[in-house]
Amino acid sequence: MQNLTILGATGSIGLSTLDVICRHPDKFNLYAVSGNTNVKAMAKICLEHKPQIAVMVEEAAACALKALVPSSVKVLSGKEALVEIAACTDVDTVMAAIVGGAGLEPTMAAAKSGKRILLANKEALVMSGELFLDEVRKSGATLLPVDSEHNAIFQALPAAVQKGGKLTDSGVHKILLTGSGGPFLTKPLNEFEAITPEMAVAHPNWDMGAKISVDSATMMNKGLEFIEARLLFNASFEQIDVIIHPQSIIHSMVSYNDGSVIAQMGQPDMRTPIAHTLAFPNRIDSGVTPLDFTQLADFSFQAPDLNRFPNLALALEASKCGQAATTILNAANEVSVAAFLSRQIGFNQIATINEGVLNKLAGESVASLDDILALDTMSRKYAATAVLEPLL
Repeated sequence: MQNLTILGATGSIGLSTLDVICRHPDKFNLYAVSGNTNVKAMAKICLEHKPQIAVMVEEAAACALKALVPSSVKVLSGKEALVEIAACTDVDTVMAAIVGGAGLEPTMAAAKSGKRILLANKEALVMSGELFLDEVRKSGATLLPVDSEHNAIFQALPAAVQKGGKLTDSGVHKILLTGSGGPFLTKPLNEFEAITPEMAVAHPNWDMGAKISVDSATMMNKGLEFIEARLLFNASFEQIDVIIHPQSIIHSMVSYNDGSVIAQMGQPDMRTPIAHTLAFPNRIDSGVTPLDFTQLADFSFQAPDLNRFPNLALALEASKCGQAATTILNAANEVSVAAFLSRQIGFNQIATINEGVLNKLAGESVASLDDILALDTMSRKYAATAVLEPLL
């Protein structure tokens, strides 16, 4: 029986995790959950799943939640409470599914406490990289990737690499990181200025939150995944290729020196990688119907067009530049995407602002978590200014 904390329980990953664990009440006990401001969704989770602790980031939301849930559920608020439920000694496993940089500190706390971490928050690695992995190694924590692409790569790699071994020592030639290309893969470029938030969040294959859906539309999501994959699998820039696969059936592949290519396939449903990480190294029912290959359309693949997806180009370049650049880019992108969703800027301005902040802060360096958090704050301030007026 695993005691489980879900960070970001009201989001799509959190809800899918709850769906999976409900199928296995003999294996998983929900200890704690967190949410941001969605009181109604959190109250529903508390009433149905009865965690011991529920955390709302906003104090007002926590006060509202207390009035809706049984007294047996301890309701807390604030960032310190997130850290508490991630590091609690009663917890075995932490699903890290808070979107954005807000998930860094509680996920880092889980790493320092030696937890089994199911990593769905890519920003923890993008922002803190080796610092985060060093904490995982020092504490003996277990890190399992939940993102469908990274989970697919993990499944297709030899056990020695899963445990931290080098790709080349196990005969790996390349990691092939697939992406759907989002809703605008074939849209004429001269129509991008007219893209609305509603259009950008309408992903053709996946049901995701608004921020991640926009990142998929710009392919920033794939860029962040590239950065994360390099860290997770100790890969060089040249050892990973990004490939567009619009059908989202092959979630990623690993190419070997002997010419073999191993692909992980499945329905575009996050319950599959969630179930894999919850039960690893075993397999459990996820509730996802297996593929019926007789009903599948043809698979297609293509290289990404970096002119169409400038955010992907920015992320690839940041990956070459190092930790400070990836921290800056992640922070700027969170601000610019939020501005697009609130109709303050147009779709094309997301990449323009991200590039401007990267250029503005070129040459910055980081050596500690405090440095990273300070650079993150500075990058957000520059991005917020750029939303209102162009960067000079």
